[in-house]
Amino acid sequence: MKVLDSVRVLEIGGLGPGPFCAMHLADLGADVISVVRQPSGPAITSDLLNRGKRSVFADLKSEAGRALVLQLVAQADVLIEGMRPGVMERLGLGPAECHAANPRLVYGRMTGWGQGGPLAQRAGHDTNYVAVSGALWGSGPADARPVSPFAVLGDIGGGALYLMTGLLAGIVQARDSGRGTVVDAAIVDGAAHMLNLMLSARATGLVGDARGASVHDSSPFYDTYVCADGGHITLGALEPQFYALLLATLGLEGDADFAGHQWDRAAWPRRRARLAALFLAQPRAHWQALLEPTDACFGAVLSPLEAAEHPHLRERGVYVQPAGGPLQAVPAPRFDGAAYPAAPACAAGAHTQQVLEQLESGGSAWRPR
Repeated sequence: MKVLDSVRVLEIGGLGPGPFCAMHLADLGADVISVVRQPSGPAITSDLLNRGKRSVFADLKSEAGRALVLQLVAQADVLIEGMRPGVMERLGLGPAECHAANPRLVYGRMTGWGQGGPLAQRAGHDTNYVAVSGALWGSGPADARPVSPFAVLGDIGGGALYLMTGLLAGIVQARDSGRGTVVDAAIVDGAAHMLNLMLSARATGLVGDARGASVHDSSPFYDTYVCADGGHITLGALEPQFYALLLATLGLEGDADFAGHQWDRAAWPRRRARLAALFLAQPRAHWQALLEPTDACFGAVLSPLEAAEHPHLRERGVYVQPAGGPLQAVPAPRFDGAAYPAAPACAAGAHTQQVLEQLESGGSAWRPR
């Protein structure tokens, strides 16, 4: 039994964080039905974000499409939608209509800018939201442009995972009180909220008010370095015992350039230059073999394909690639020490006939709780 086996989720198909959130819920056992528009072309392809879901075609601008959604809403626990503010209301499927059909419904709204505010109706993408939130500012050294990891920081971190947190909290409230709620999950809100750890560190001096003035972008012991083969490695030896171990492992214990206190900021540029030259002298694999078995707070920068082959991730079964399918990460987190297997991804609209027949016969489209 998966932990969310009793949860029924209706997803109004969209792009990015909404479908990811619904996939994550399905990974943990929720019964997810995704309602999507039928494509104009003949091809129906399988999407990794559809794993563990059922998919139904419907035109939400038609009476039949709206009626289908409201039938499913009536027995659902959660609805997820990612339209611009006001679109679901214009379709007759806003919170008022859905709560009239099911007062216990947790109505999840996934947007970049939120349901209100001067930018609420503006288009945008992950990088725009995290830029305005403040989260992109520290992404990179002072002499380089900030670069957002594609769709991870905003769409997933500040978006999908905050929406999921809100939905799960809403489910708890609904089961306790019988009253549903509307979750306004804005990427700009979530990305800003994730900065609270950094803002706490600002009070201690670990983070400065200018780029290049923080431990993560100016210190030699918390940085990224280039290796002889063009690969990269990372250091994170913040604590004095880990820093001392790093120097000893690299043969720099007692070196004049590293004499004095670890936090002597005047010495940081000199020490970073020494480390940069050292790491550039050998390929990434050399540094992995030397530092990975230690507590020097080391990590090689791996591509997803390389990460899938790393002994640690391979032993934990973090990545899988089913025959004929794409490489994918298995569901997370784990419960009672066990990982859930990744369910197959369905093709868009694959369950349309099945769901319609179940509803037309007077039954439920949802699996029994």
